[in-house]
Amino acid sequence: MKIISFYTNEKQLIKKAISGNREAQQQLYLKHSPKMLGVCRQYIKDLNFAEDVMITGFVKVFKYLDTFKFEGSFEGWIRRIMIRESLSYLRKKQFVVFDDDVIEKKTSVYFNDSSDLDIEQIQLLIDSLPEGYKMVFILFAIEGYKHAEIAEMLSISESTSKSQLFKARKMLQTQIKEHKIIGYGTN
Repeated sequence: MKIISFYTNEKQLIKKAISGNREAQQQLYLKHSPKMLGVCRQYIKDLNFAEDVMITGFVKVFKYLDTFKFEGSFEGWIRRIMIRESLSYLRKKQFVVFDDDVIEKKTSVYFNDSSDLDIEQIQLLIDSLPEGYKMVFILFAIEGYKHAEIAEMLSISESTSKSQLFKARKMLQTQIKEHKIIGYGTN
């Protein structure tokens, strides 16, 4: 029995999904959901809530699929939807403070063995940031948005975005420095 691949061309797959083909939609979901769950997880600590946001994001992807103009990356288009859904979730479910006088919470993040940080440990450090710092840090440092874009997305000023990024970096540097001291067993 010969196995025939299902719509190898993503453009063809998207067109089939636009026409309502459930198999094509499922293929798009299966192809992009692992990465998009990672995107949502960057913003949302709890994996179950991140998954819920991702699913809500995919509902919007399929609802507005006909607006995709085949210009640029389809994955990038989906990613922007997931980012907006994550930010929307955080605004609805949590009180996010974008203030210069944020009380820095002292969350201890302990690491098992190695003095080198792995991806999970870095994510824990990012998760320990105050929400405002975390959102700006991820949008700037990971997603590559400019401060003007971040300011517009979060309804804050550009200077607030810059300030939040500066403070997030400072907190992360302090945490990493503390980890290295603990990791190497020196003062």
